[in-house]
Order: sequence, then C-alpha cells, then structure tokens
Amino acid sequence: MRTRSVAPGVHGDDEVLRLLRRRRDTGRGPRRHADGQRLALVVGGGGMRGAYAGGMVHALDEAGLAGCVDEVWGSSAGAFVGTALVLGHGADAARIFPEDMACREFIDPRRMGSRRPMVSLDHLLDRILVDSRPTEWSSLVHSPVPLRVLVTRAGDLTPHVLTDLPDGPTWKSAMRATAAIPLLAGPPVRIGDDDWIDGSVGDPLPVTRALRGGATHVLALMTRTVDELVTPAGSDVRAPLWARSLDRLAPGLGRMAQDSARHGETLSLLADAAHPDRAGAHLLTLAPHTSAGVRGLTTDRARVADAARIGFETVRDVLDERAVA
Repeated sequence: MRTRSVAPGVHGDDEVLRLLRRRRDTGRGPRRHADGQRLALVVGGGGMRGAYAGGMVHALDEAGLAGCVDEVWGSSAGAFVGTALVLGHGADAARIFPEDMACREFIDPRRMGSRRPMVSLDHLLDRILVDSRPTEWSSLVHSPVPLRVLVTRAGDLTPHVLTDLPDGPTWKSAMRATAAIPLLAGPPVRIGDDDWIDGSVGDPLPVTRALRGGATHVLALMTRTVDELVTPAGSDVRAPLWARSLDRLAPGLGRMAQDSARHGETLSLLADAAHPDRAGAHLLTLAPHTSAGVRGLTTDRARVADAARIGFETVRDVLDERAVA
C-alpha cells in the first residue's frame, strides 16, 4: 500500500486513483464496473467552504472520473456538491458558490436576531437551483450513482442517512434538512416521523460510515487545509455569536454545528492506515493545497472564487503528479 503523510493536498493510498483510472479506461459507466470493488466519494461540507469541494468535483468531472464512483456521501454543503456530481453538473459545483451564493440574498448577517434566518435556504432551493442552476431533484430517484445524504435528528442530535428516497419533493426536503440549523439557516425539516437538521452537526465527513457500509475504496474531499483542521493545543478561540446563540437554544448544539470541532474526531482515521475502522480498505484524502481564507459565511466573491480555483488545482495537480509517477 503506497501512502503519503498528511500534507497540504494529499494523504493516503494511491490505489484509489489507480482504480478510478482503470474504471475510466474501461468506459463501462456507473454501476457497470466488473472489478468487484466499491468506491465511495465522501464530500466535506462547511457552508461556503464547499467552494473548495466544488472545485474538486469540477476537476474530477473534467478528468472523466465522475462516473467511476459507486456512491456519493455528503452532509450540508457537501451533499449539494455531491448532488452536482451525481447529476453531471461538475462545472456548476464550482461556479455556483462565487457566482450565485456569495451574495446578501443568500447570506446576510444583518438578519441575525430577526425572524428570518441569516442563511436563506429558500433563496438557494427556490431561486438559485431553479433559475440559475436548474436542478431536477427527481433525477436522484433513479440515479445510477446513489446519493447518501447525512442529516441529524433534531430531538437527540444523532446522525442518520437519507437515501433511496421516493420522489423529487422528498429529495428536495432532504437537501433542505441537511443544511438547516435553527436561528442560522432555518428550522428543522420534517421527513417521515422525525425532524431533521444539518447533517454536519452529527457527522461532517462520513468516511467511517462509508467504510462500515462496505466501501473498499474511499476518496474524501476536504474543505479545510490540514492546518485549519488541527486547532493548536491550548488555543481559546471564542465561538461566533450565532454558535453561542445555538448553545442557549440547545446546550452543545453551537459547538457541534461548527463542523471544524468534529473533524478532529476523524483525523486519526484519515491519517492512520492501520486504524481499525479502515480494515484494509484504501483511503485517499484530498485537502486544499492552501487556504483562500473562506469561512462558512464568507460572501467575498473573489475569495470564494479563489477557493473553487484552489480545489480544482488540488485535484488536477494530484492527478498530474500520479500520472507522471
């Protein structure tokens, strides 16, 4: 097993890339691979940090690798980016963040404390994904690459997976649910007998779930550099106002909603090839090679566009480097 140490851009097992290339070269398409392997793409979220993942997905699509995965996992922004890949909208996955989402109609801190959420999922789902980037949710019902959307049960903050949903409206509700955070991005969403909120609260990067679900290979797309993921010991960074407000609503929710606080729990899995949850599976993690300074609520179009570019370059450079190797 060839691995590389945790470093900006890449860490893990080259066999994941080799499998992707072998599948692309056979030209068989989704669900027609005859290699006996199961390759999962796991997409990280984090609000506008999703621009990094959007750029990565764009690069995978441009390289002809989008149809080479067997399933896509994502929570919050990662679920939306994963949807774009599944539906063949790789370029839009990168463009939507700076061109459509980096605006006050979508994110406006001035709405904090009002009856309207700071993040308008209505604007995203009913305007952007209808007018600017039309999305046919019913296409997910029969998609050859299944989408697994992480949500968090509002009652006990436990993570769950929504997949194999019956129709377009239910899929649209699932996408709203995976991004909904009370006070910040809207109230819980009722699907079935439960109310659901942002998937990243319960599981911001569901690599372990993909592995336990039977994946033999996992490609994980991160939306933070390694330096941003690892908080120095002894640091005392004050939580933002919206997170403190959530903690008053439900103790612990504010910290959990800051998905960086939970990424640390998966770092040992990502970095250690002998981790018991990996059980011999092949795991490759791609993180942005540098930071554009984008946070979850950033609306600076230039920075967000830079993040998408960095994500694209990260995947392109890794693919070029491994091709030469």
